[in-house]
Parts: sequence; C-alpha cells; structure tokens
Amino acid sequence: MLYRFDCEHAGTLADVASLVGGKGASLWTMTRELGLPTPPGFTIGCDYNAVYDHEGLTAEILAAIDLELESLHHTLGRGFGNPADPLLVAVRSGAAVSMPGMMETILNVGLTPETVEGLAVQSGNRAFALDSYRRFLEMFARAVLGQEVPHRSVDLADVDALQAATDEVYAQVAAAVGEAVLGDAKTLLHMAIGAVFKSRDSETARAYRQREGLPEDMGTAVTVQAMVFGNFDARSGTGVLFSRNPSTGEPELTGDWMAQAQGEDVVAGVAATRPIHELADVIPAAYEELAQVSRLLEHHYQDMVDVEFTVERGRLWVLQARVGKRSPAAGLRIAVELAEDADFDVDRAQALARVDPELLSGKRSLAEQVIDGKAIATGLPASPGTATGAVVLSSESAVEAVEADEQAELVLVRRETSPADVHGMSVARGVLTTLGGLMSHAAVVARGWGLPAVVGAETIELDEAGFTVGGVRVEAGARISIDGASGVVYLGDITSGREHDPFLETLRAWARELDTAAGGAVSESNSNSGGRQ
Repeated sequence: MLYRFDCEHAGTLADVASLVGGKGASLWTMTRELGLPTPPGFTIGCDYNAVYDHEGLTAEILAAIDLELESLHHTLGRGFGNPADPLLVAVRSGAAVSMPGMMETILNVGLTPETVEGLAVQSGNRAFALDSYRRFLEMFARAVLGQEVPHRSVDLADVDALQAATDEVYAQVAAAVGEAVLGDAKTLLHMAIGAVFKSRDSETARAYRQREGLPEDMGTAVTVQAMVFGNFDARSGTGVLFSRNPSTGEPELTGDWMAQAQGEDVVAGVAATRPIHELADVIPAAYEELAQVSRLLEHHYQDMVDVEFTVERGRLWVLQARVGKRSPAAGLRIAVELAEDADFDVDRAQALARVDPELLSGKRSLAEQVIDGKAIATGLPASPGTATGAVVLSSESAVEAVEADEQAELVLVRRETSPADVHGMSVARGVLTTLGGLMSHAAVVARGWGLPAVVGAETIELDEAGFTVGGVRVEAGARISIDGASGVVYLGDITSGREHDPFLETLRAWARELDTAAGGAVSESNSNSGGRQ
C-alpha cells in the first residue's frame, strides 16, 4: 500500500487516482509520464486509511516508510533526522476526488531543535531555518494537536524576532507533547501521517463531501515528499496558477504567487499575493519554464489545469497538477475553445459532456450582470455571478440563520476563509473576504461551487459587529451585494439581468446537431432566446 512516485501503475489515470489519490496520481504523472521537475517521494495509498482507522501505523507500513526515507537519502544526499544535513518532507492528503484544502498538510517535517541548527549551518541562512521551524511547529500544533495558533507575520530579516516567535510556539507544543517527542524526527513524522489520515473524518471534510455528494467512507492517501523551499531567499517563492482564467475561461495564465513564502501562505488567504505575471519580472527564467510546463500539462490532461509550484533559489519545482475547477461561464468557453482547437483531441460530444446540462436546457442561469447599485468597495473578482443578501460574519451565524429560515439570503463576509468555513459557504449566496488572492481558499472553493465571490477587498475594515469602508458603516444583517465578475461590492440590493453568452449558444447548437440527450433537453424558447435570456 506504499508507492514511489515513479513506480509502474496499470490502468487509466482514474484507476491510479483510486489507488494513490488525486495528488499521488498527479505526482506519478509528472514524474514517470512527463519527467517534470518534481521533488521525489512516496504515497501511502487510499486503502490504508481504513487500516489506519483500526490499527494505526502497523509495523509493516513503518518499515516501508523507513525504507523509502533511506531511498530519499541515497537520492538527495540528505538524511531524515540527520543533524548535519537534514532531509525535510511535506506530508499531504489526497483523496481520489479533489477536496481542495479540506484535509491537513504539514510542511517541514523532520525539523527538531537539533536539526534546525544543522539546517541553519548547512544553508548558511539562519533566518530561513528558523522560519521553516516556526511554520512546522504551527502546522503541527493545528493539525496534530488541534490547538489554536495565531497567524504570525514575521520579518524574515529580523532573526531575533524569528527566534522569539519560534520559541513561543515551541513552548506551546512542548507543553502538550513533551520535549522528547519534539526531539524525535521519526515520531513527529508518524504523528503527522496519522493526523492527515484522521483529517478525512474532520467536520470540514464531512461537510465538503456532503455538499459534493461524495461517499462518506471515501479515504485519503498520504503523500510524503521531499521539501523544496520557497521561503529561502528573494529568488524563491511559491504559487498556484491556472493554464486559463478559471473565472472567464480566457486562454491566459492566471494565478497568484508570493516571494519568500511556502505554499500554505498562498491558499490560506491571510497575506497579500501577487499576480502570476509579476513572477516574470522577478525570476524570468522560472516564469518561462512554468509557462511551458502549464502548456505541456494542459495538453496531457486535454483540459485546463491548475498547477502548484515552488521556486527555490531560482529553480522551478512542480508540486501538483490537476484538472482545474472553473466557474460555469468559464467551463462553457473552455469546452468550446478546446473542441475548436486542432491541437486538442476534444470533440463536440466531449465538450458537451463537460458542461452542466441544466445550463444547456436553461434550467440554470449564468452569471448575472449588474446594472445599477451603490458601489462601496472593490476587491478581486474571484468567482463570477452576483449575490445579494444579509451580511453574516461567521459560518456559524450563516448556518443558524438558514436553520431559522431556509429561504434566508446571506453573504458571508470574512477576513479570509479556511476549511472550517465550508459549512457556512455552502449555505451562503456569496462570499466576500478582505484578504487573499485569486487562488485563496475562498476563491477556489467558490469557483468550484459556482458561488459568487469577491476576495482581497482590502479597504474594508472588519470588526465583530460589521464593517466600515470609505466612511460607510455596514452592520451585520444589513443587505449588500457582490459582483464576482467585476469585484465590486454594493450597499443594498442591485438590479440585474442575465447575460447572453455566445459559448452557451454554440454548445446548444452543437447539442441540437448531435441530437444528444443534453440537446434534447434544450427547449425551443431557450435555443431561440437571443440576446437577453
């Protein structure tokens, strides 16, 4: 039940994903099939999740893990737990069906009080070593111990402040598990793997499976992968990109990145990110290679892809790639343009199969276009469509409001969302955050669900009772509107009308021509509706 990234698998990509999870299948594809620059590692398969639930980490799986760590030592020259030149690993979840951000990730596993000193000496960068250790301790506290740990933003140039922040979280974790545990790299790794397996049963994972109609007993695989470091120096960074715009479908690289950061910084939405095209100005060679990689992956998957990457000291590493979630409107454009592009093997029938049949039939409408309303703020357009509703400031408040009134119209307003907000997002009409970028948790989940969202509205000042922006006070319960296509936030209700979409009309015409089941559902009134539907 343990597989190296480059091992031989039989069957389709879906078969591989059912065995090693979506992340494991992605890493296998990039390593064995495409030869992309991917850090080595191994995956404990999805089936082991049920074993773990009853037996924990068995002697057999622990022995297999030790063998793989030795293999990584031979490949990379660094040893796990070696104080002179430590190997660090990332421990990540990965179910057979993508559940973005719903389960745990723990980075920099292998750091201890002894190995962090070795990393500082070996790298010649004590600030980097301390920052990595602080990050590990914070993730370990949250994922393994279930502790609340405040987000710390520490100046990487201030070694004393980094040391103080590290000491603070170390004391918190040591009080829970003891200093002996924190000095044993393998024990920490085993605890991290266990926490990732357990996270499939978290409230957030259960809520996401329920919202998506996924099997409740669906397990996760656990991937252990050698670390690469986007937080090393000014020529390092991390990010997520889409090969096409996931909101509009335009054929342009779209994404966020952060310099001197690790992957969780981008998706957590707690810090300001930078548009992906700015990477070309800072590390041009890495950007050009990333653009080539995204084109290769898009042609391999025959679809828009999202790609997680890290740049360490100017060198690109690709951490994951998968078919990307997109808004309904983007899905229409992408389906049409891939079918019409001779470089892709997507025919019209396949294009129709990729879109919601209710959009073809007119039972479900596309994004709405704002006509009027009082604009009070602007953020990033994360997921198109408009939403109007009462302001709720927590997911718990959203759920309570819907339990009291099933017809309640709500807009969830948060500084950022996390997997803990899935239940609130699932009942809201739209999501507004004051932090985060286009690849933040709020943006990714909202696009996948077709939920209007505006993120990174930094001029909004949130408090416990509401928010203030531009001299306007908005209390919880007041009605606001958001336009996820433009990023504008409105006070009160807005007037809106449905947009004509030429890609939808093209697909409807194809459906009629092919006489498919979806085409048969297209009513005459919808197919002849013309400009405004």
